[in-house]
This record gives sequence, C-alpha cells and structure tokens, in this order.
Amino acid sequence: MGRHTMVLAFALLAAVTCLVSIARADDKAPAGGGDAVNGKRIFILYGCYACHGTTGAGGGIAGPKIAPGPLPFEATRAKLRSSGGRMPAYSTVVLKDSEIADIVAYLGNIPTGKEAKDIAALNR
Repeated sequence: MGRHTMVLAFALLAAVTCLVSIARADDKAPAGGGDAVNGKRIFILYGCYACHGTTGAGGGIAGPKIAPGPLPFEATRAKLRSSGGRMPAYSTVVLKDSEIADIVAYLGNIPTGKEAKDIAALNR
C-alpha cells in the first residue's frame, strides 16, 4: 500500500469515527421521556393510525404491529427518519425528536390485550 493510499485510508477512518461519535451523542431520547397525550395527538394528526391502527396493533399488509411494546426511541427515530418500503420518511422539519419521544410514550402506554384463552367467546 502506497503512502498516499495509507493517508487516505486513515483520513477516511477518522471521518467515519467522527460521524459515529456525533450519531451516538444525538442518539438519546429527549430528557424526561415523552408526553403520551401529545404522542397520541401526533400519531392521529400525521395519519400513523391509517396503517398501524389507533392502538398500534397493525393492519395486515398496511402497517406492522408497533404496540404494545414499541421499539425504543432510537430505533423508532431511525425508522421515521429513513425512507423505505411504503413508510414515508419524516425529516426534523416535519417531526421533531421530542415529538417522536411523545409518540413512543403513547405507544408505550397502550396496554397489552387479553390472551385468546382468556376471551370467553373464543373458547366455546
């Protein structure tokens, strides 16, 4: 490996290390968690319910189950910020990190439903 190639490789490694450090520093949920009431409002306002249902239970091929037990803030933010499949991307101009924390709080407050064995109509 030539000297020029080595210098370029080290510069690239330094840049990647710097970007990873920045990403990790910004990878935390806003302090204090989120506001579940506002999260529900945002979830409805932005039409999340159309694919995921009002309780995050999903809708077949339209949108996967995202509650109860939502992904952590970091994973939810990563999904919302990147486009892929049918899900649109939401930039920081459209959806702030604090609003994502609110959505995660809302989804986290949705109770788990009963198991099939505990529903009388299913056990006749």
